[in-house]
Amino acid sequence: MRAAALTGVVLVAIAAGCGGTKTVTVTQTSTTVQTVTVTTTTTTTTGSAAPAACTGADLEGRFAVVPGSAGAGNIVYELRLTNTSTSPCAVSGLPAVTLLDRNGSPLPTHVSAAQQGQATAAQIVLQSGQTAKADARFSPDVPGTGEQHTGPCEAKAYVLRVTAPGGETVAAPISPPTSVCEHGSLSFSVFSSAP
Repeated sequence: MRAAALTGVVLVAIAAGCGGTKTVTVTQTSTTVQTVTVTTTTTTTTGSAAPAACTGADLEGRFAVVPGSAGAGNIVYELRLTNTSTSPCAVSGLPAVTLLDRNGSPLPTHVSAAQQGQATAAQIVLQSGQTAKADARFSPDVPGTGEQHTGPCEAKAYVLRVTAPGGETVAAPISPPTSVCEHGSLSFSVFSSAP
């Protein structure tokens, strides 16, 4: 039996060597190269910074009656501020003003916005020689509460002292000089560009 088993193993070994199949394993390595280009764009803005607020030294002013504006106890005067410096500067919002008498002494002055929300206005940039304007409506002859009823309601104002947004003041002569009733109440529009 042992010889028979051994003979079977030999026969199987011979059969495997004669016509058997051969398995070959092939390993293939594939390398993919990918090039990625990254482009960085840098944008540089070369613009000038916003101009500084106008100072009193930058400006020249005048406060004059608007012809034909008198009526119903009111009148309109126009404040004009001109940039007399060589650099641009800016104004915005309501003017900050004080009425002065003939001797330069302060008179009662109260500024309000002609329309609600006007105090938050756009910035008006004035190049050299350009002008901004703001209109003031007031009563020159109708007394307010607590003012005298015979004679002028308040002393006549000759100069409107304007505090510039960048500091300092500018004197705007009043043409013609006038009383401002209701304790110096001026209803101003915000600054806008003047032609």
